[in-house]
Amino acid sequence: MTSLSVLVPCYNEQYLVQSSLARLRVLESSEDLEHIEVIVVDDCSRDGTAEALARFRAEEDARPGRKIAWKYLRHDTNQGKGAAVRTALAQATCEISVIHDADLEYHPEDLIAIVRVFAKEKADAVFGSRFAGGSARRVLFYRHQLGNELLTFLCNAVTDLNLTDMETCYKAVRTRLLKSIPLESSDFRIEPELAIKLAKRKARIFEVPISYSGRTYQEGKKINWRDGFKALSAIAGFALSDRVYVEDEHGSQILARLSKAHTFNRWMADTIRPYVGERVLEIGAGIGNLTQALIPRREYVASDINPLYLDTLEGLRHGRPYLRVTYTDVTDGGTFPQSEGGGFDTVVCLNVIEHVKDDKAALENIRRCLSKDGRAIILVPQGDFNYGTLDEVLGHERRYSVDSLRAAGDAAGFTLEKLVEFNRMGTPAWYLNGKILGREHFGLGQILTLNAITPVVRRFDEALPFPSLSIIAIFRPKEASVRATPRSGEGRGPRA
Repeated sequence: MTSLSVLVPCYNEQYLVQSSLARLRVLESSEDLEHIEVIVVDDCSRDGTAEALARFRAEEDARPGRKIAWKYLRHDTNQGKGAAVRTALAQATCEISVIHDADLEYHPEDLIAIVRVFAKEKADAVFGSRFAGGSARRVLFYRHQLGNELLTFLCNAVTDLNLTDMETCYKAVRTRLLKSIPLESSDFRIEPELAIKLAKRKARIFEVPISYSGRTYQEGKKINWRDGFKALSAIAGFALSDRVYVEDEHGSQILARLSKAHTFNRWMADTIRPYVGERVLEIGAGIGNLTQALIPRREYVASDINPLYLDTLEGLRHGRPYLRVTYTDVTDGGTFPQSEGGGFDTVVCLNVIEHVKDDKAALENIRRCLSKDGRAIILVPQGDFNYGTLDEVLGHERRYSVDSLRAAGDAAGFTLEKLVEFNRMGTPAWYLNGKILGREHFGLGQILTLNAITPVVRRFDEALPFPSLSIIAIFRPKEASVRATPRSGEGRGPRA
């Protein structure tokens, strides 16, 4: 069982809106929906739409046994479909949200089939395709279809998806995911924007065939050739943009940008891979860049505290029976998972413990979940001289020296097996951006440049005349003793 928020943008639909909303009552017959809410946003209609909505509201309030909760909102000025969707989404409280236009082109009974895919396939988003073989489709507007196919082709080209109908109205998305995406378009450009940003968030997208009863311009159709050109510009613009997370306490957008440096992440994985065993716990796995580089293993647990990242990590589990995903707070030993083998032989914890106030307690929690011969791989930022605005915005409590990291491990019951200085080439860039320029993020161009030069620079990074930006400690427990129950620390440590 699940719940559904239906988002209805409405503009100048006085003759159709009542019938369109009445059709949504079919959702009450679904055995898969335990709660349904419909949020109607009148985008400052200039005709009799407001009066039609008032009549429908009175009719619905008097209907016995109704199961749908209705909300009615109105814009003071006309802002466009995308703006109306954002207004409705802000009020959505159900697990899944779907867009439904206030006309009669789409058939709400198709939403019942769309909802089932979320449970059956663990989908993040489900699109209703008008061109994938629905039960009925009105034969109309061949040139419009050609334009739709062109826009869908271009969207697929920039996302590497194989959608058949990018411009479909019926886009259903998990509400938490949809609310975490910064939707910028106020008009019909919201269609390519949503498809492209879902792809960039690595959402599991499915399509379902739906019926479609298109209408002519005489019947009230609003989209025209100008919107087609706007969609073309939107595809180009959002293809280049990496603004896919709203600002949050986890710094999700900053970390998403850093994750675009794929070659750098591969270098990091190659550096630690010789020390990684077969039963692995990764703390602060983010969206799984390192995870995907280190699997498969006999047992691999990817963890984080960011619920959005955990949702993304869940998408990696399909076809990987050895992979588990769980919430783990490095400062709270009670959240640590247990290994199926009795103790993990490796804990990977990169760019995490610099965030927590009590790093000794965090390291002790890591030690307690290891097997007696296990290893902890800890990466932290190096150099107090380099502490600047980038550290502040990422929530760094400190930067480390070799001696301070060794001392922290020693106090937590670890012996330092090996220390690796990593990424000397990054030190000047971090100092320039965070110390001299006072920036709070890296530019996308800088990240792409990093991605381009890493394969070459990594070959001679050790010879560069800079201290390394990060240090990696390979720790082993001092004593081969029976592990105690992990202790709980205070607070929660975000990751970077």
